[in-house]
Amino acid sequence: MQSSIILLLLFSFIAANLPWISEKFFLVYSSAAGAEKKEWMRLVEWLGYAMLSVLLAWGLEKKEMGVTHHQDWEFYAIFISLFAVFAFPSFLYRHLIRHILNRKSL
Repeated sequence: MQSSIILLLLFSFIAANLPWISEKFFLVYSSAAGAEKKEWMRLVEWLGYAMLSVLLAWGLEKKEMGVTHHQDWEFYAIFISLFAVFAFPSFLYRHLIRHILNRKSL
């Protein structure tokens, strides 16, 4: 059970950061001529990875316990909040740190 939780947290952390690290949409589709992904594409990709993480959690729960428990809206609100916290390092890098590092010194 412990390894399943660690696997889920590790997968969720990596999946939450992928949209802001990679320039490919869902790691497959490249933007035209080296252009950056649009922000709406990153958000759609982030939500897709969040859904994939929920499905992984559901599958691991079914495998470990044999039954899944009904979750109310509070569970999903906390999950999305945690997924947003997981995505913060790459979001911060993409929108703040990268621009500071690329700025030309005077």
